Amino acid sequence: MQVPDPASKSALQRWLQVGIPAAVGVLVVVLAWLAGPGLFGIGPDVVGAPVQAQVTKPADCSSGAAAETVRFQLGGKEREGTLNGCGHGKDEHLQVIVPDDAAAEGTVAVTASESTTGSHDARAPIALALLVFACFCGGMYAYLVVRGPGRLALLS
Repeated sequence: MQVPDPASKSALQRWLQVGIPAAVGVLVVVLAWLAGPGLFGIGPDVVGAPVQAQVTKPADCSSGAAAETVRFQLGGKEREGTLNGCGHGKDEHLQVIVPDDAAAEGTVAVTASESTTGSHDARAPIALALLVFACFCGGMYAYLVVRGPGRLALLS
């Protein structure tokens, strides 16, 4: 089997061997960046509006399924909701997230706003860095496959 001499390739061929995998890697990273944090499964759990609420019935934290009752204003009406949490004092004011699809009447299940702040942690940058690294590795693999068997003069 005859091994092609890497020096026999034109400069354009050598640039294409490296340029095409690099361009594809950059395209994948740009598309991932434009897709946003949702691509990595990172995002706020509850979509809704933040409102100020007042705790009307606090819950003790010793219970496993503690739920507090809160009162808040929504659409000009005073509403009541259940907050999946504990440790707040009676008449304490806090900010809660009311879901966009809340019923017009009845009790609404709300969440504490500080528990649904979104993707302000290190997961998105780390996931994007790993994606960049994977694209780099794929590009290098493609380059090595296209280049073919090379000389091992550096190893001897």
